[in-house]
Amino acid sequence: MFQEKILFLKKSIADYAEHVEKMVAKSIEGTVNRNEYLLHEVIDKDEAAANKYETEFDEISVDYIARYQPVTKNLRMLISAIKMSNDLERMADHAVNISQNGLFIIAHPFIKPFADIPKMSELTMSMLKNSIRAFVNEDICLAKDVVKKDEEIDTLKVFIVEELTELMQKNEKTVPGGLKLINIASNLERIADLATNICEDAIYLSDGEIIKHKKFCRDR
Repeated sequence: MFQEKILFLKKSIADYAEHVEKMVAKSIEGTVNRNEYLLHEVIDKDEAAANKYETEFDEISVDYIARYQPVTKNLRMLISAIKMSNDLERMADHAVNISQNGLFIIAHPFIKPFADIPKMSELTMSMLKNSIRAFVNEDICLAKDVVKKDEEIDTLKVFIVEELTELMQKNEKTVPGGLKLINIASNLERIADLATNICEDAIYLSDGEIIKHKKFCRDR
């Protein structure tokens, strides 16, 4: 019976993550394609749904702990699930932040073509998708691969900031829009960090190893 509950919990977290992933995708698509409707949908509709997912998921997890009093791996699963729910809620907040910055950007003239932001977004959403898959399937190898990808996100963020800083120094009229683009990159970086957190929880769930703050070698 409890294992059936765990399967239900995993399906719930997958549904929650899919909703958040769509929020991130729409926030970037709305910004790049200057689609105000998509951005308002993320802010006015999707955030409320994400908050509902979090509340319901946390209630289920706490109820399972109280009712079944699990130990060892099952307890780690529920503790990790609650942490993951919080991570997903924070990702949803970052998607809202991206949308709010996007609304400013599309209300003003372009300062530069979009190139690296969409690339950073694609990699971030891939990390999110794979982090959930790693958790649900208890796939340690996939989880560790996602952790390594975080370095690519950091590199992209540095490149974007340096490029926009140079642009703003040359033309002060680009400063407001440039700062908004930097904010978007920062929010994507934080989403990637949170996906990494989920992978750390997936590894903790599978073998009890705490890897936070550790670095993996490429050949591990």
